[in-house]
Amino acid sequence: MRPLEGVTVVALEQVIAGPFCTRQLAELGARVIKIERPDGGDAARGYDRTVQGLSSHFVWTNRSKESLALDVKHPEAKQVLARLLARADVFVQNLAPGAANRLGLGAAELRARHPGLVWCGISGYGPAGPYAQKKAYDLLVQCEAGLLSVTGTPEAPAKAGIPVADIAAGMYALTSILAALLRRGRCGEGATLDITMFEALGEWMGFPAYFGAYGGTPPPRSGAYHATIVPYGPFHAGDGGTVFLSIQNEREFARFCDKVLENAALAKDVRFASGPARLQNRDAMHSEIGKVFGKLTAAQVVELLERAEIANARLNTMQEFWEHPQLEARGRWAEVDTPAGPIRAMKPPFNLSDFEPRMAAVPALGEHSRKVLAELGYATADIERLAAAGAIRPS
Repeated sequence: MRPLEGVTVVALEQVIAGPFCTRQLAELGARVIKIERPDGGDAARGYDRTVQGLSSHFVWTNRSKESLALDVKHPEAKQVLARLLARADVFVQNLAPGAANRLGLGAAELRARHPGLVWCGISGYGPAGPYAQKKAYDLLVQCEAGLLSVTGTPEAPAKAGIPVADIAAGMYALTSILAALLRRGRCGEGATLDITMFEALGEWMGFPAYFGAYGGTPPPRSGAYHATIVPYGPFHAGDGGTVFLSIQNEREFARFCDKVLENAALAKDVRFASGPARLQNRDAMHSEIGKVFGKLTAAQVVELLERAEIANARLNTMQEFWEHPQLEARGRWAEVDTPAGPIRAMKPPFNLSDFEPRMAAVPALGEHSRKVLAELGYATADIERLAAAGAIRPS
């Protein structure tokens, strides 16, 4: 039995933060009914066409769900939603600021009718404060949280290559919902959850925030190198390859100097004898490493680092990650169906004992509209009338 079997989630969600949260609820066993606009559905469906004609964003965050294509502004949609929410354990929405309240789906209204409901709203900045009505997209939240100020090169800031603000919010929504369901199981009480992208990413900014607030200056942008730990980052080998390495303490540094650089005296050199000293003399430290690595191939560098038990990594392309032997060895791949045929999908990293996550299909827009309405008591004639009126869209 999956942990969330028997739990029903209604999700009025879009793009990444909400869908990323609810996909994982579905993989833990919950039934997730995803409400989409009949005219195009979730905006993420149209972001690209790279996965056999489907969007990479959408297939990533929406497997194992049911799609109900419902025009929530249609006069008869309110009754559909009322019947649906009467059966729900969890309601998740990440609409524009104020939209849920305008639709009669705000926390106060729904929880008054359904005291046991776990109501989760995901927004950019929250329902109060000077930014309450401000539109929020991932890159913009990265900016507001200061991420770009510490990411990139000294010459230019750079965004994270993945939507970290969305992912952070989705993860905190997931863990908060699980905590709320656990509490409800003990005392019967539902919950109102107010998750923001800004605060979620802000939590992840803890190290640079503390460093800047108490150190007087923020960590400098240092490209792929660590802002404060040296050596930590990419180094070039003589064959043009790049190897990343990390030194975390003085014992490792002494071993690195002796076994890899073959110069044990460097560990006692006043320029390199402590973490702060190496940071102050970063260029000199990198030069010493370059003298040795420049005479070796990348494979030889990795071999030396492995022998010395120094943490290291190759700079993989996305294709090399996709074909990574560690993922293959641990059986991390599954196959899921989509409207365009089966695709490969990575298993979620829950790794609970005696548990197999649900890995069901990515739904077509409105694929489950007729089924869900029939379960809610709508007759076939009524369903067809709603479809003809544009209130729903069957697949």
